[in-house]
Amino acid sequence: MEFTRRGAMALSAGLAAALMLPASAVRAAVEDKIAEFTGGAEAGADDITLTTPEIAENGNTVPIEVEAPGAVEIMVVASANPTPDVARVSFGPLAGAQRLSTRIRLGGTQDVIAVAKMGDGSFRRAANTVKVTIGGCGG
Repeated sequence: MEFTRRGAMALSAGLAAALMLPASAVRAAVEDKIAEFTGGAEAGADDITLTTPEIAENGNTVPIEVEAPGAVEIMVVASANPTPDVARVSFGPLAGAQRLSTRIRLGGTQDVIAVAKMGDGSFRRAANTVKVTIGGCGG
């Protein structure tokens, strides 16, 4: 068997395509989770604040905070984690504030997305990219 430049190019193109499949599958899973949460409704960008660090030195403990006044439920997903579900919190009528503050684990640089279901049935969405220098999910 002779190894040619054309064969090497075809092999590298196939490898690149194979490496892209898992990332696109995870992105599709994240969008499916969001669509399941919202029932397919569009989400606005106002009345929700997602606070994350721009750079996280260690992906094992990344602090996040979501504030959505008037929300009855908040869902947080991490777009490139092996398991994208991070948190889902419901607020009762006696909740003093509709705020979620926690630390999450991120496997690498990725988007953290928060979606809030408001009291009137509408949805709000915010996303931030967090650059992780040392992954927390086995990376």
